[in-house]
Amino acid sequence: MLYVAIRAARKAGDMISRAFDDREKLKISRKDRHDYVTNVDRRAERIILNELQQHYPDHGFVAEESDRSNQQASIVWYIDPLDGTTNFIHGYPHFSVSIAAWRYGKPYLAVVHDPILNETFEAQAGKGAFLNRRRLRVSTERDISCAIFASGLPPYRLDQIDRFQRRMDGCMRAAEGYRRGGSAALDMAYIAAGRLDAYWEGGLKPWDLAAGVLLVQEAGGMVTDPAGGKFDLEAGDVLAANPQLHAQFRQLLVKADGASG
Repeated sequence: MLYVAIRAARKAGDMISRAFDDREKLKISRKDRHDYVTNVDRRAERIILNELQQHYPDHGFVAEESDRSNQQASIVWYIDPLDGTTNFIHGYPHFSVSIAAWRYGKPYLAVVHDPILNETFEAQAGKGAFLNRRRLRVSTERDISCAIFASGLPPYRLDQIDRFQRRMDGCMRAAEGYRRGGSAALDMAYIAAGRLDAYWEGGLKPWDLAAGVLLVQEAGGMVTDPAGGKFDLEAGDVLAANPQLHAQFRQLLVKADGASG
């Protein structure tokens, strides 16, 4: 299954990379305010679905732009064909293909592919996380004042901007630095690779996080909701970090959320 998912991600990534160099032909549609889809998203999704469904026709599929089928199956695939569409539209070379399979409601395998850097992050439950077949481990940073964290605010969740700003204020005052990538899947992959120390965000969609959860866990990191509770894929609220820093960021987020009262 992992080989099929990697092949699907790379096929879609090859097409996305070519399209990135020829964006004059890009057709853009607005799904919501500041939330876009392009003909490239849709083509990438078709490539991925065609590859997966011919091998696993009885599986369930949840894809961002089209497919919602057989979600009661024992194995359900979550597909984000182009995570970071806004970056892609603007010519900012930071986006990814994200594919995950969950088995009986738990993460089973994950692939996040960066077509610009040609980096493929992969994981299987109980078998570790890898980048281009090199084993990954989360960072070992213990001091939050030396930590780099990532976050963001989904464009369709501007109603949460006040909470986001409170959280950012607390974390920015405590940590060394902040990075805004614009691709949740890559943010999670970067946690797994030790490039980032922590990542939190709220209100995301299942396909944004389904692959990253397993990458972080298999690289030795922790994934919960921002209050430290069990991660809920449907809720889309996440805190991912190395074990040394997770509690420190959790305390900051809980304090920020409590300040709203």
